[in-house]
Order: sequence, then structure tokens, then C-alpha cells
Amino acid sequence: MPRIIDYSYLFQNLPGAAKAANPIGSFQLSNLNSRSVQAQLRAAGIDTNSKQYKAVIKEMMQASKGNGAMYTNIQAIKNSMKSYDQDGDYIDPTTGLAGLLLTEENAASRSRIIPIPESSKEEMFNQTKKEFLQENGILNGDTTRRSDVYTNMYRKVPKNDRLAAGYTMQQYERACRQAFLTAAKEADPTWQLGRPIPSGALDKVTRESIESHLQHPFNQKA
Repeated sequence: MPRIIDYSYLFQNLPGAAKAANPIGSFQLSNLNSRSVQAQLRAAGIDTNSKQYKAVIKEMMQASKGNGAMYTNIQAIKNSMKSYDQDGDYIDPTTGLAGLLLTEENAASRSRIIPIPESSKEEMFNQTKKEFLQENGILNGDTTRRSDVYTNMYRKVPKNDRLAAGYTMQQYERACRQAFLTAAKEADPTWQLGRPIPSGALDKVTRESIESHLQHPFNQKA
């Protein structure tokens, strides 16, 4: 997932940068907890006890590899805080939603099957079938609208379940596609990807027939 981070606070230490004077209004990361800097932060309306602020500072320290000599400024901090919600969770710039950033801390909890909304399963089934027919079974990254299906689902589930919901939807999408591939082959054993789908080959493939063969339930009333 792409990250949009303001690294302007690091420019002062780039090779060739002037070292005689600091950028106007800038201060070293090591001075963040000083009285003068804390006063500047409060005067700028920054709540240094907020999870947003703490998430930004953690990000800056990681980006600078713990080098307190790096510089930042009030505006860089304020701009970066807009990328985090009140819980300190990163907001994906594409969807405007939090809870979609995969980290070392949440990686283990992502790979699990959880109930996902019926409306989302219906949307994925229909979209996968439509694209399968349009592209003759070929996965086309230029025309697919599958990302819209995922985004719509993310808006329907709690923030802390979004990564697992995405993982679950991936498994469901693969199951749909495999069912369509199997049906096309059964209708015409000589059929190959890229060739027109045999007429009526997918008519008997339903959500119920797909889900009946899945090991884990995907059900949720929504």
C-alpha cells in the first residue's frame, strides 16, 4: 500500500546542503521535548499528547533511523498529522480509510477468514463473472474494477477488521474465479484462456454452489 509522507524535514542533512544555518522555524528531532519547542507546538495548536502526534513523531524517528540531528518543523508535523486518525492509525490516501496499513504488528492478524457482508460477496461474484466473460478468462489489470469492490467492502466493516476482511475477500474472489474456470472447461474441455467462453457455461455457477465447497464460512448479515 503506497505511503505519502512529508520528508521535507530531512532536507537539511542532504549531501551538499548548507550547514551554516538551519531552515527558518526548524528544529532538531532531539529537541522536540524541550520547553521552547513544546511551547511552539502548543502555540500552533498541536496536541502533543494525541495519538496522531505520537504516530507522526514515531514515523519521523524511524525515517531518520533514530538520528536526533535531523530537522523538522511545525508545518511538516501538522501536515503529517493529517495522515493519521484520532487513534494514530494511518489513513490510506486512496480510500480515505484507516486500518489498511499492513505492519509488523498486525501482519499476523491479517491472514484469517472472517465474516464479510453479503452485499460485498454479491458484488464480487457479479464483478468477477462480468470480467471473466468480458476478458475471456484473462485477468486484465487495465480494465478491472475489483479495487472498487474492496473499497466498498472496507467502508462496511469496522476499522480493526479491514485487513482481515481484505484477506477473506481475496480467498472468496479466487474461489469465484476458479469456479468459472472449472465451468468453462467442463463445457468445453478444449477451451483455453483468451478464447470465447462457451455459451451458457457459467449459468449454473452460483454463489451458493461456490460457498458450499469452501472450507470456511464467509457469512455475515449485512
